[in-house]
Amino acid sequence: MAKLDRSYLSRRQMLAGGAAGITCAALPQVALAKAPMANTQAPAFYRFKLGAFEATIVSDGPLHLGEPNGNVFVGVSKEQMVKELTDNFLPTENVLLDQNALVINTGDRVVLFDTGVGNAKAFGPDSGRLAAGLKAAGIDPKSIDAVVLTHAHPDHCWGLLTGSDASNFPENARTFPNAQIYMAQADLEFWTDEAKLSNPQLTDFIAGTRKQLLPNRERIVFIRDGQEFLPGIQAMSAPGHTVGHTVYIITSQGKTLCNAGDIAHHHTMVVENPRREFIYDTDGKQGVASRLRVFDMLASGRIPAVTYHFPWPGLGHIGRQGDSFRYYPTPLRTVL
Repeated sequence: MAKLDRSYLSRRQMLAGGAAGITCAALPQVALAKAPMANTQAPAFYRFKLGAFEATIVSDGPLHLGEPNGNVFVGVSKEQMVKELTDNFLPTENVLLDQNALVINTGDRVVLFDTGVGNAKAFGPDSGRLAAGLKAAGIDPKSIDAVVLTHAHPDHCWGLLTGSDASNFPENARTFPNAQIYMAQADLEFWTDEAKLSNPQLTDFIAGTRKQLLPNRERIVFIRDGQEFLPGIQAMSAPGHTVGHTVYIITSQGKTLCNAGDIAHHHTMVVENPRREFIYDTDGKQGVASRLRVFDMLASGRIPAVTYHFPWPGLGHIGRQGDSFRYYPTPLRTVL
């Protein structure tokens, strides 16, 4: 190896430093252009094509679950949750779940899947943004012909009426005044059952859901497993999270998309551990069985899905990873 010439290096460093000093001295002093911070995020909608259909995902904002604890997934301790979040470079001080509502424009109909939480603030101050998102996306609530519910939990159906308290309906107007509502009969019957108001674990859910669904009862159409109830949209029963939880297969010109609802509540902690039960499942074991069946379909068919609580906008693939699964977000495009 050639001997290092330290004198050459020192001369070179000195000349470089001197030149930099001359350059800086020669430059005029330019005032900094101060501007206020925007403190706003970009409008939360994302649009893409599915065959002849136009799909738009609109955010209802995040749900705050708070600090990780042992009361989210059955049998998973706070320490395990923190470790898994840390391993995936995710915040550990507050677990957030997004809310990704899908809108499909078939050319003949405009179909909204789930409505968000409406004006309810039980899940934190950042939800209830669906109306603003629809407006930003150029979608008039009056243009929506069908509201399709995956299930009747608050974050999926409490946006049906514009008022936070629908008890004085019809003063509180319908959010989507021209829409038929499609859902499973089992979920309507379960979540509007007056007898369940005496159950302290269900009281708030039942009371709030009754206020949203019962005033709309004449607009509700029940769907069946396997039924193509709207052109290009087929119901697939996936119970467990609720008694009537349903995912939807959307097809146009040979292209297929699954609106997966709450088949899984987290893109790492559940997808990579698909046998975990969620604390809010009506029947956790049945929910796991439905999840494995839907995941197998998505992975085998390489079918993209919009999953309601996955990171915005919730569009991606489920692929196999050993005897488990992995979530692959779809790269977002800036042009249609």
